[in-house]
Amino acid sequence: MYIQYLGHSCFKLSGKDGKGEAVNVVIDPFGKDYGLKVPSVEADIVAVSHQHKDHNNLSAVRGNPYVIDTAGEYEVKDVFIQGIDSFHDDKEGRERGGNIIYRISMEDAVITHLGDLGQILDTKQVEKLEGTDILLIPVGGKYTLDAKKAVEVINQIEPRMVIPMHYKQAGSNLDVNGVELFIKEIGMKPQYAEDKLKVNKKDLPQEEMELVIFK
Repeated sequence: MYIQYLGHSCFKLSGKDGKGEAVNVVIDPFGKDYGLKVPSVEADIVAVSHQHKDHNNLSAVRGNPYVIDTAGEYEVKDVFIQGIDSFHDDKEGRERGGNIIYRISMEDAVITHLGDLGQILDTKQVEKLEGTDILLIPVGGKYTLDAKKAVEVINQIEPRMVIPMHYKQAGSNLDVNGVELFIKEIGMKPQYAEDKLKVNKKDLPQEEMELVIFK
């Protein structure tokens, strides 16, 4: 399986279904108003965490994808997806509304994309995210978890690999913090990857967690 980072909170997961045929999942494609190159990708499935324009640009995705934008359980082309309700802020949604966390099982690995999570998880949410191998987590603050709260959520989930997202990037006009604050807060030496990372569950770290930053 490959994880490709397309910027902001947008990722493409590429793998194979039970018949050996290609299957692609795109999460949170963003629009043109944020200073970043808009992704142009093809997908079988698109998951949208919430209806803000930096997360729901379906026009960027080619093909005829199955669109998921509500909580629930889904199975498409042997990809199992659970959407879990959460909040975009720490005031039970009163400031920014709701957010959907996606737990995606693909090629025996479990990838969790937290969307624009703004809260520390409750017990039920943590239980539903048990077994997460790879965690895609917002760290830039202001609109989402900041560096300190992101580390708190990571400790709740205990993934084997952490990939930060939703932080200040070159060209972005979003007023959020850079990833450096998060790296300092978590206190780990990151591994750096280009825009695509090959992942095999058997090769993921068994004892210590790994931090991956996309260049």
